Amino acid sequence: MSHSNSATVYGIPNCDTVKKARDWLSAAGVDYQFHDFKKAGVPEAALADWLQALGWEAVLNRKGTTWRKLDATLQATVTDAASAAAVVREFPSVVKRPVVRWPKGRLSVGFSPAQFAALQGASTSA
Repeated sequence: MSHSNSATVYGIPNCDTVKKARDWLSAAGVDYQFHDFKKAGVPEAALADWLQALGWEAVLNRKGTTWRKLDATLQATVTDAASAAAVVREFPSVVKRPVVRWPKGRLSVGFSPAQFAALQGASTSA
């Protein structure tokens, strides 16, 4: 997988955390593309990458509204990366947002200014 010099932000546009992350990236001068997974879905290759690199527990937002609305029986089936991926395919909004692929291929999930500053620094240094 090739890694570009720009970041990719995966999320949904009306999510407050995604808005904060995008504002931070813009203010920091980080070039990024936005991937709206309400419209474009979660790319299968990206999902596999996230689950491997970050772990399914980090990728799945079990505190969010989407998760809480799922049937308890379905929630109980999520026990590993494969079952988490199946739920994400059906309910993309269950992904903790945003997921960011930084230049040089590093990944992060969620948003904190300190984490972004560290990753941005790591992305720009040789």
